[in-house]
Amino acid sequence: MQKIVHLATRIQIDLTDGIFTKQKTVLPEQAWWPVGFAADFHLMYREPLSAVKTILEHKPNLIIVHAEATGGFIEVANFCHDHGIKVGVALLRETAAEAILPALGDIDHVLIFSGNLGYQGDSYADLKLLNKLSILKQRKPSLEVGWDGGVNDQNVAELVSGGVDVLNVGGYVQNAEDPARAYAVLQRIADETGTT
Repeated sequence: MQKIVHLATRIQIDLTDGIFTKQKTVLPEQAWWPVGFAADFHLMYREPLSAVKTILEHKPNLIIVHAEATGGFIEVANFCHDHGIKVGVALLRETAAEAILPALGDIDHVLIFSGNLGYQGDSYADLKLLNKLSILKQRKPSLEVGWDGGVNDQNVAELVSGGVDVLNVGGYVQNAEDPARAYAVLQRIADETGTT
């Protein structure tokens, strides 16, 4: 948080349950973020509903659950929307975009996940996964699409020109000697490519 507090105005906070992923982070009730930030929560939970209910008390911008999670997605979506919170769905590399088409009307955001679940600092972004974006945007042009995994100065232009709306950058900024400079480089390239 300290490294990015003066850089971005929207952040993604990853929480894991130690079941869906091997790693376990802090509990949902322990999550926090600086005032003035829009916080998106990426819940890597096998059964996310109880975590969703806890996170909603913090008034996040968005809650993202996995298409591969168990439990009823519509219940999660309804609960979020009833509380005025957007809901997103993350797709692991092997999960086809078609898997979520029946629920697309209830989804505000799709996170294309190119990383290794539960780890930060991937240097590789599988750009073939951009084909998921075109399938989803054809069905719902207003859909916000995020990308998580391997975003860096070498691929940010292709991700933005491929239609990604939200770039979730971890290791490239967090592990940089000068995080502010790393962020500025990505922002400049994205702006030159045509994102807002």
